[in-house]
Amino acid sequence: MTRSILLPLYRLASAGFEPFCPLYLRWRANLGQEDHSRFGERLGRPSLARPEGRLAWLHGASATEILALLPVVEKLGSAGFSVVVSTSRLTSGALAALRLPPKTLHQFAPLDIPKFMARFLDHWRPDIVLIAQSEIWPNLIVETSRRKIPLALVNARLSARAFLVWRKMPGFFRALLRRVDLCLAQTDGDAERFKAFGAARAQATGNALYDFAPAPVDAAALARLVARLGARPAWAALSTYPGEEEIILDVHRRVARHFPDLVTIILPRHAKRGLEIALRAAKLGLTARALSSDREGDALPEIYLAGTLGEAGLFYRSVSAVFLGKSLCSGGGINPIEPAKLGCAILHGPDVADFAEAYSALDGAGGAGRVFDEETLAAELALLLFDAAELRAMGRAAADTVERLGGASTRIMQAIEPYVEHAMVSRSGMDA
Repeated sequence: MTRSILLPLYRLASAGFEPFCPLYLRWRANLGQEDHSRFGERLGRPSLARPEGRLAWLHGASATEILALLPVVEKLGSAGFSVVVSTSRLTSGALAALRLPPKTLHQFAPLDIPKFMARFLDHWRPDIVLIAQSEIWPNLIVETSRRKIPLALVNARLSARAFLVWRKMPGFFRALLRRVDLCLAQTDGDAERFKAFGAARAQATGNALYDFAPAPVDAAALARLVARLGARPAWAALSTYPGEEEIILDVHRRVARHFPDLVTIILPRHAKRGLEIALRAAKLGLTARALSSDREGDALPEIYLAGTLGEAGLFYRSVSAVFLGKSLCSGGGINPIEPAKLGCAILHGPDVADFAEAYSALDGAGGAGRVFDEETLAAELALLLFDAAELRAMGRAAADTVERLGGASTRIMQAIEPYVEHAMVSRSGMDA
């Protein structure tokens, strides 16, 4: 088999999978990974009408990819474009619905089947297509190119590890990247790796994740929480995974020896684990209560269990020290940009590969600190609670670091400006 026929073979094989897609989607829905009511979107049948005028399609699979490009969505809207944002994952769709600017449309992306992609593109007729971060969907790229629609990879990443995988099928990826008009990479290294596979116009514009604004919160709810905390020392452990909560409870017991009124807020990644954490806390002699069962007149318990990830912004604003989970017992880390922008002193474990660049910058600037177990976490937390000046300095360093690294969304808009202007002229001619 020669490399030159891999792309046609992929398209043929994916087309052959088409009859089985409804069954595949039902299976995923039974696992809680698809929305039964929106199967049509995954089959390329949009559930919304196309608005009149200029339209941009932005696709990102994950919540992180969409959050990173919210400033670009806003800038396109200001330029007179309607924007349809597509996501592949159910959780990303829920987040998109909460965070997307007004009048921005959301659809679940069709499966990467030629017929589904063609149907989607023929309905929306976008003037420009933007694919976020590390998404490479062959049929999306081919069908967009066939319609001569400008196509850009934005906030694009190609890690050294992925580069080694791509080298095993260079002809396949060259055939795709030669159809891409513009590749706007996060770093110079990413840009060079894309160029090695034939991306003719690849350049580094920075990571747009540093530009997105923290989610707004209910001001009244925030004021009530801050008032109830009062002068009590408090910290939050957010997006924690199994194994990390046990460490957090042990840290609370260690630090509470020095700060008897300590409040520890725990926001587990999966809300259903709240009861399990509360029972474990009770066995350790700690009072624990969930936010959902909290009565405002009561004193806050030692362990305060939050319910949903949407509440994270409330806690970032009400405490100064936070531990970010998925970094001690489950690798990858979570996005540190929001707490950094809000001036939190950040503690995290060593496993933060999903956001390595951001954590490295924050660690280097003194805005975040790495811990390895309950002993080091307790020691770092106690130090911050003892030294208010150090706590404030660490929070300022975090905020200053992400501010300094911002600006990618502006550079992305500057790079795609010729395509935006062409769309404005062409669409004006069509409307005349």
